[in-house]
Amino acid sequence: MVNDLVSDVLIRIKNASNAKHQFVLVPSSKVVVDILKVMKEEGFIKDFELVSVDAKPYVKIHLRYGPNKEPYILGVKRISKPGRRIYVGKDDLPKVFDGFGIAVVSTPRGIVSDKKARKLGQGGEVLCFVW
Repeated sequence: MVNDLVSDVLIRIKNASNAKHQFVLVPSSKVVVDILKVMKEEGFIKDFELVSVDAKPYVKIHLRYGPNKEPYILGVKRISKPGRRIYVGKDDLPKVFDGFGIAVVSTPRGIVSDKKARKLGQGGEVLCFVW
């Protein structure tokens, strides 16, 4: 049993990307799907699809690579954890590597990237960094 599904999914994506896999299969949840939507919009993954394995929901994530097989995801970091939640206001939204990466933020308007949260004028819970 995994206590923190988001951390588990992020690490699986990073490890599969470093191992140059074409796709990775991870357990599904609403938060995971919303984070993957943000990662797809920002260009870190190619695509994802919901699949069922033994009647359990999973997400098949198609990873993205550059022309020389270099991974687009160089690193991930879980910020807000189940034991310690991290919230920021709209003026304190973090920039990951000076805009090279993204922060995934859970706002009252849904899970969005830090750039979109600034446009919306919303703060919230900082879920993770992806670069």
